[in-house]
Amino acid sequence: MVKLNRIYTRTGDGGTTGLANGERRSKADLRVEAYGTVDETNACIGLARQHAATDEPALDAMLARIQNDLFDLGADLATPPSDKPLGYEPLRVVAAQVERLEAEIDALNAPIPPLKSFVLPGGAPTAAALHLARTVCRRAERLVVALSAHEGEAISAEALQYLNRLSDFLFVASRAANRNGADDVLWVPGQNR
Repeated sequence: MVKLNRIYTRTGDGGTTGLANGERRSKADLRVEAYGTVDETNACIGLARQHAATDEPALDAMLARIQNDLFDLGADLATPPSDKPLGYEPLRVVAAQVERLEAEIDALNAPIPPLKSFVLPGGAPTAAALHLARTVCRRAERLVVALSAHEGEAISAEALQYLNRLSDFLFVASRAANRNGADDVLWVPGQNR
C-alpha cells in the first residue's frame, strides 16, 4: 500500500530522484525519462476520459483500466532488476494485461471499415485527445526501447509489448470515437501544393 504524507522531501533538489529500489538517479536518466513519459501518456488518457465519460461509457471503462495498468508499468520501469533483495516482489506488467489490450483492440476495430488513407489527428474531442495520447505513448515506447539497449538496463518483454499494443489501442479507439471512422480526418497527399 502506498502512503504519502509529505509531498515535498527536498531530496530531488540536486537533480536526482529515487527509484523504487532505493537507487538514486539523475532526473535526466533514460529510465526516469521512460517512466515519466508513461506518466505523461496516463495524463493524456485522463484528458481523453473527460470527453469519453459522458458519450462513450464502454470506452471510458477501458481507458480507466489502462490508466491503472500504466501505474503498474511505471512501477515496473521504476524498479530495475537487481541482485539486491528488495524485501518485496516488484510489480511487473504481465502477459494477461497485453492480451486484454489485444482483445479490446479487436472488439473496437470490428465495426470500423478498413482505411484507404492515413488518418490525421482530429475529429471528435475524444478522438483528438486519444491521438495525443497515442503520440506520447509512442515516445514512451521509443524511450523504453532505447533504455533496453543500454548495458545493464533490463526491460521485460511484456512492458515493451504493453506500450506497443497501447499505441495500437489508442489509434483504434480514436477511430471508434470518430463514429467508427466516419468522422476520421484523412490525409490527402499533396493537397496543398
